[in-house]
Amino acid sequence: MKNNLRYDFPLLTNSRSQPPIYFDNACQSLRPQSVIDAMVEYYRDYPGCAGRSMHSIAAKVTQKCDQARQQLAKFINALRKEEVVFTRNTTEGINLVASSLALKAGDIVITSDKDHNSNLIPWQMLVKKIGIIHKILPSLPDNTFDLEGFEKFLNPKVKLVSFGLTANLDGVTIPAEKIIQLAHKNGSLVLFDAAQTAPHQKIDVRQLDVDFLAFSGHKMLGPSGTGVLYGKFKLLEKLEPFMVGGDTVATSTFTTQEFLPPPEKFEAGLQDYAGIIGLGQAAEYLMKVGFKEIEKSELEINTFLTNELGLIPGLKIIGPIDPAQRGGIISFYFDKIDHHQIALILNQSAGIMVRSGQHCVHAWFDHHQLKGSVRASVYFYNTLAEAEIFVRELHKVIKVLS
Repeated sequence: MKNNLRYDFPLLTNSRSQPPIYFDNACQSLRPQSVIDAMVEYYRDYPGCAGRSMHSIAAKVTQKCDQARQQLAKFINALRKEEVVFTRNTTEGINLVASSLALKAGDIVITSDKDHNSNLIPWQMLVKKIGIIHKILPSLPDNTFDLEGFEKFLNPKVKLVSFGLTANLDGVTIPAEKIIQLAHKNGSLVLFDAAQTAPHQKIDVRQLDVDFLAFSGHKMLGPSGTGVLYGKFKLLEKLEPFMVGGDTVATSTFTTQEFLPPPEKFEAGLQDYAGIIGLGQAAEYLMKVGFKEIEKSELEINTFLTNELGLIPGLKIIGPIDPAQRGGIISFYFDKIDHHQIALILNQSAGIMVRSGQHCVHAWFDHHQLKGSVRASVYFYNTLAEAEIFVRELHKVIKVLS
């Protein structure tokens, strides 16, 4: 099945004699032809504005965007399509909640030590602007979630708990249901950054009972500059929009305005219609592939990589050693070999594409006094043969740099 799916991705099946080995999926996934076709179709056949004009092209765009919203609602099992707010990315979704939740001085927001800058900086800014209290929960020594420590952090002043559902640093997924149960028992709302989860694991927002959830299109086969903020409808109704203007109001006067209901009141201005339509197609594609197949494929490759890299002297894997706890991500570093050099040589010598650096988790690296790491992240269209080439070439690079 995996080999057949590779034919859906132009980069892997074009005329090149040797396609690249793309192991940078945690940064951005490849796009299947069906997503590309859906976007091209918009620009070619009905390049109009949704909901603004009365002609047939506008009606077609409106219908297609509504279909995409329904596809995304199905993708996360939302109760209704109006709980899906289209954004540019996870970052915008988190900022929307941070700006609209009406937090006040003294309210506590909890994040973790492994959270992406997108789930760190917005809360730091609210500390400066309005005086909220931002608490950071440390991970356990193996980089897994400290559930007992989290419970001790909770008190009546904790208004929001905001965690990365799956860490882009090491691929560890936190115990979402237990976290939500404890937070709700405490009277706290829960927001999850699901940018690294939505492409790889089935998310059921109703089963989780999560209040808000944000994810990005570009990591789940969709277009760049697209994303989703899910929110329980009753909560979205209470939120004030933080970006306003065209398409957010039903009517206005020189001194007043009447906002539209969710999700429209959060989707200001002309939207990326081609991107929204492409994102809907990406969700449809992933549902057809199936998350059991995706997880099985990633675990097979990560198990091989973990076993092989564990034999390399001086190589240190970030996070738990068990690959089943790290999804499709393996991050590693050497004390005396530069991570950027490793990534550059892998690309130049063998067309292997990985990420090097601090992966937008600068605070974690600063705390652990590490300069950075190499991160190999795989997806369902990657193969064990590619992993074998990666290991072979990595040995060569280490030999050169040692």
